[in-house]
Amino acid sequence: MNEKTAAIIGATGLIGGYLLKCLQDDEEFKSIRVIVRRPFSSNHPKVDVRVVSFTDENTFKEAISGCDAVFVAVGTTQKKVKGDKAAYRKVDYDIPVNAARFCEETGCPHFLLVSSVGANSKGGNFYIKLKGEVEDRVKNISIPSISIFRPSMLLGKRGESRPMETVAQVIFKPLSFLFPSKYKPIAALDVAQAMVAVGKQNIPGCKIYHYQMIVHIARSN
Repeated sequence: MNEKTAAIIGATGLIGGYLLKCLQDDEEFKSIRVIVRRPFSSNHPKVDVRVVSFTDENTFKEAISGCDAVFVAVGTTQKKVKGDKAAYRKVDYDIPVNAARFCEETGCPHFLLVSSVGANSKGGNFYIKLKGEVEDRVKNISIPSISIFRPSMLLGKRGESRPMETVAQVIFKPLSFLFPSKYKPIAALDVAQAMVAVGKQNIPGCKIYHYQMIVHIARSN
């Protein structure tokens, strides 16, 4: 078995938290770098916390150097950035795109990104358009294996309070059978499990994963 080193960007989020747990439990990953901008507490022997400034390219790149797989599940909200779209873009565009760029520059063979269902750089919605722009840019970076996950509404308990999201989960989860496959609410744990399974495969080229494939991979591993 090849022992791998993984990096997680966004480990404090819903999917990122599950990613960390899944990677800790996976024997193929011997080391996990948690790349954060604020101190992060972990006593797990596999976890190596790297506190960086995401605007400092040297420290960010160094944190990625030597990794076999980089998992990016970072994201902000309009509430956190107080409606500042430029600040939103610095998180949701700059961080994943720079992470992909540093994967190319340091020779990391696999980049895995959490995007969104409907991502489209020509879309009218700010969020969907931004996610599409990230995907377009990442696809043009020379990394042997790029895996993009496009979940719809995420199911799971967040560490932070998002009342409207909680209400939406309660309303839409029982009605999920009415939704087209791609748009069905999905457990964040399923997304994380699928990402870790895919992260061990290094399938050449760029592959996009939607609801059915994500759930199938998660439940098969």
